[in-house]
Amino acid sequence: MDMLATIQGSLLENFYPKGWDLEKIQSCCGHAPEEIFERQPFWHDGFAPVLCESLPHFNMMMGHEIALQIAIARSKGQELAVILPVGPTGIYEWAVYFLNEWRVDCDHIHCFNMDEWSDASGNTLPRGEPGSFEDAMLELFYEPLGSHTVPAAQRNFATKENLPQYEEKIAALKAKGAKLITVFGIGRAFHIAFWEPHFGADYETDEAWSKATHRIGAQLHPLTVEQNAIYSFKSNFTAVPCRANTIGPGLFLKSDYIIGGCDGVFDRGASLQGVSLWVTLRHGPTRWIASSYMPTMPGRLFFEKRLAGPMDADIH
Repeated sequence: MDMLATIQGSLLENFYPKGWDLEKIQSCCGHAPEEIFERQPFWHDGFAPVLCESLPHFNMMMGHEIALQIAIARSKGQELAVILPVGPTGIYEWAVYFLNEWRVDCDHIHCFNMDEWSDASGNTLPRGEPGSFEDAMLELFYEPLGSHTVPAAQRNFATKENLPQYEEKIAALKAKGAKLITVFGIGRAFHIAFWEPHFGADYETDEAWSKATHRIGAQLHPLTVEQNAIYSFKSNFTAVPCRANTIGPGLFLKSDYIIGGCDGVFDRGASLQGVSLWVTLRHGPTRWIASSYMPTMPGRLFFEKRLAGPMDADIH
């Protein structure tokens, strides 16, 4: 007895995006933990998942990867365009630690925050308001870098005025030889940034979907609201905005390298993102699951060990 056997006529029958194949999603999760590294035909040759023993290891290893790519670009005299998330927040402490230890100046990087809470018109939270992504990035990354930090003029935030300019700004940097890196966490609804699964209904083909660069005041899926209630608002779902400004696949699919993360293991072994990890690695590209495209690009996906399962019923 499971969801597939009982969903007909239930309140969940029309809850999930219509493009989700629930049987295929279920099949993605029916593997032994050690099978997580089995390479799939749609993976890029330069893509690899990376196991992290615990959350502290995850934060350190992903933070190190961010710092390493910044340092490599610096050593080559290469400019770097980096699309950044606010979370997983723990990665920034380590990225800052390594960059400061190595004394890497960051005036060669141009940062683009991938999303921001908004209202229906795309108005974002002003600085100083609880939940502001701009405030979070200043506190987590830019200010702790001290004298090595990214110049203020090279920090981009997803306001309704600036977000539509990302495509042109990134294209201009790449035309000068800059490398584009996207750093991301995978959402409960398999989103990248706030590019939600139900957006797939707005495009006739995956190709058309893949060219969309951004959305202003995008409607968030209920699973995303619940995820953020758990992660960021101490379970208070009434505090979570229902909309956000976000980049789209027309930007993150142009990445030269990706640095991804999947955590979400809680006390007593409860897991929020085991399905997110397995579906990302096993499903294959579809516009209904944004994260399914990430293995098609070179880079590394860091994940907390317990997310690999086994994904059996575990009653506490």
